[in-house]
Amino acid sequence: MSESREGPLAGITVVTIEQAVSAPLATRTLADLGARVIKVENPRGGDFARHYDDVLNGMAAHFVWVNRGKESLTLDLKDPRGIEVLHRLLDAADVLVSNLAPGATERLGIGPEQLAQRHPHVVGVEISGYGPGGPLSHKRAYDLLVQAESGVCSITGWEGAPAKPGPAFADTSTGLYTAIAVLSALFQRATTGSGSRVHVAMFDVMAELMGYALTFTRHTGVEQQPVGMGSPAVVPYGAYRSADGHTVVLGTTNDSEWRRLARDVIGRPDLADDPRYAGAAERVAHREELDAAVAEWCARTDLASIQAAADAAGIGNSRYNTPAEVVAHPHLTARERWRSIDTPNGPVQALLPPVDAGEWDPRMDPVPGLGEHTDRILTDAGLSRQDIAVLRADGVV
Repeated sequence: MSESREGPLAGITVVTIEQAVSAPLATRTLADLGARVIKVENPRGGDFARHYDDVLNGMAAHFVWVNRGKESLTLDLKDPRGIEVLHRLLDAADVLVSNLAPGATERLGIGPEQLAQRHPHVVGVEISGYGPGGPLSHKRAYDLLVQAESGVCSITGWEGAPAKPGPAFADTSTGLYTAIAVLSALFQRATTGSGSRVHVAMFDVMAELMGYALTFTRHTGVEQQPVGMGSPAVVPYGAYRSADGHTVVLGTTNDSEWRRLARDVIGRPDLADDPRYAGAAERVAHREELDAAVAEWCARTDLASIQAAADAAGIGNSRYNTPAEVVAHPHLTARERWRSIDTPNGPVQALLPPVDAGEWDPRMDPVPGLGEHTDRILTDAGLSRQDIAVLRADGVV
């Protein structure tokens, strides 16, 4: 008999009331690990991320990215019959994930205390922008807004020209912390028998990821300024143009690496031996001259030679790539990281999840159409065909 290749969460059912990116990425991560994920969507349009654009055979890139492997159930939660169906699902579920507006779960009767009373076995995880109990708790929160509020934009870009990091880091990091919270709560439930009530705030997540910058400023009173692709704490550490028109990224993280870079890569033993550059703080203080020395050598050296010299000296390096270059990246191709997945509008290419385990296969199930699994889910919940027909006629599903 062959060994099962199901993921470790096989047998776990997750009900999710979600929009956009943070909760959908959390639940897609759980689906990747084998969980059954039932995505509850409004019958009139569904998750608004479905409509961000239409670049993937008429579907939105955000939605396709974070919603594969799920079942879509349309359900009007403003109708009492829709709420009763939701409770039926929770009777048989293990996890409820939501990222609704502040106070919405309480109004629906599935807030933390309400969930604990009616479904004590269910792990309930709510995502919000700012968490309860603070002056911003009432506010809506989107990725850009939270990145700005948490200071992330102020340390990105250049001094006087702040920028938002390209990826939606507030959304994605919150989604991954939420997945961690679900796994931890399920582990605890195996001992206690009771589901936990967990809250993950996007602002708290970004404050955590700002840990170095906040710790530095809190204890020095100094606000470090952004330096583009460099680091306020380490020099040389950044991007340099090569003689053949590429951009190479070189990084040194300690004194020994700096000396090897100076002596063995750019051929400047005088810099390696200069006491003005002996320590990290001294090199940061002389950022301009050291960056200029590295940039001068790179400007007369082709990319392949730069990277060969850096590799030989044990210096971290990479090539600056655009998204189009990453799509065709030979490292992804050689490791077969792209897979074809099904969608309502035909197959598309998607990356394998980053967790690569030898004991189970990654789930790469289809992206659901809006309400595609409604009848099956409701039948499993005990509703008859006539019940479902009435709900559909009334617009509840």
